[in-house]
Amino acid sequence: MAIYAFPDFESGKVKRIYASARYPSKQSGNVFFDSDLKIRIYDDVPKETKGFFACLAFKASHVFAARDVLGGKPLYYRNLCFSSFKSYVGDAIEVLPGEVLKFDYEGNLIERKKFEFEDVFKVENIQFDDALEKIERSLLKIKIRSSCIAFSGGLDSSLLAALYDLPLIAVTAKKDDEEKIKEAARMLGKDLEIWRVSKDDVFWATEKALRVVEMSDFLQISIAVPVFLTMYKAKLLGYSSILFGSGADELFGGYKKYESLKDDELEKALINDVKRIGEKNLVRDSKISYENEIKLITPYLDWDVIEVAVNMPANVKVRKVDGKVVRKFALRKLAENYLPKELVWREKKAIQYSTGIAKLVRECFSQIGKVAGF
Repeated sequence: MAIYAFPDFESGKVKRIYASARYPSKQSGNVFFDSDLKIRIYDDVPKETKGFFACLAFKASHVFAARDVLGGKPLYYRNLCFSSFKSYVGDAIEVLPGEVLKFDYEGNLIERKKFEFEDVFKVENIQFDDALEKIERSLLKIKIRSSCIAFSGGLDSSLLAALYDLPLIAVTAKKDDEEKIKEAARMLGKDLEIWRVSKDDVFWATEKALRVVEMSDFLQISIAVPVFLTMYKAKLLGYSSILFGSGADELFGGYKKYESLKDDELEKALINDVKRIGEKNLVRDSKISYENEIKLITPYLDWDVIEVAVNMPANVKVRKVDGKVVRKFALRKLAENYLPKELVWREKKAIQYSTGIAKLVRECFSQIGKVAGF
């Protein structure tokens, strides 16, 4: 359940509070948090902490709760009950991205502050070559051990595989996708563990995902299922953490929808998608990591990478080359230093479609009747 706390009331006042943190979340004294960073409990923590976090602290005079400005880690509350999952609280209220809350020990909200994306990530002009160099340095500074990489054979995960000396894990339901993934791993000279999942595997994971991510939207679940299966497999193999290429699409213009947008529209769409990455992607994936008790690592969403990427102009992310629109152009140029040309410029469908898992999830939806209309 990651972070969890609930009070024992007596005569309308808190007598005691029971709290716990389960891996990958942590406890340090009366502070419970999910972050690789050292969390200092003060009012400006969302502004000063360069990374994703959710934290809960029990001070002498009040209870303190906060999240980072992108909302990468979930936290909910109600009447001094707190949890990383809505269902553990009941009629839960979300601690919003960038929010700092203080409660007295009768459960009253006594102070609220809210920080925005612009409070954390500064705007600056940066040259294309300098930007790529800074992103490369930021990715290379990340030191990771006892981990593996969620591998699809696409640009994002292939670059991670080239940068970090870690084994690869993949899941797919399709034979042709399995062969493409194996070929990409061979081209990189990397060890690969691949799980060809069955219809029964996908149905099992779909029911799990519906409960864990606390969403019923088909698109969200179709993404959650391959993420769940990959983390589940990594945990079975004994890994305590796993790298995903999350954030590359939002930061570098990877979605198909970007192709039809003009420069001003594209700039707005890209920055809006980065601002909503917690709500749309990371909360879902964090909950899956909690369920599997495995740490989620997202190198492209290192704070320094984000700061550089959001300051790069849209036309170096989505660009016409020889009359063809190329998405993630800047990331591909960086990848040319590390990957075979075939992997650099290969187009790939989103994981839920390339693996064939989305089709099976839709079948599962229709059978278990979780969502009307599917």
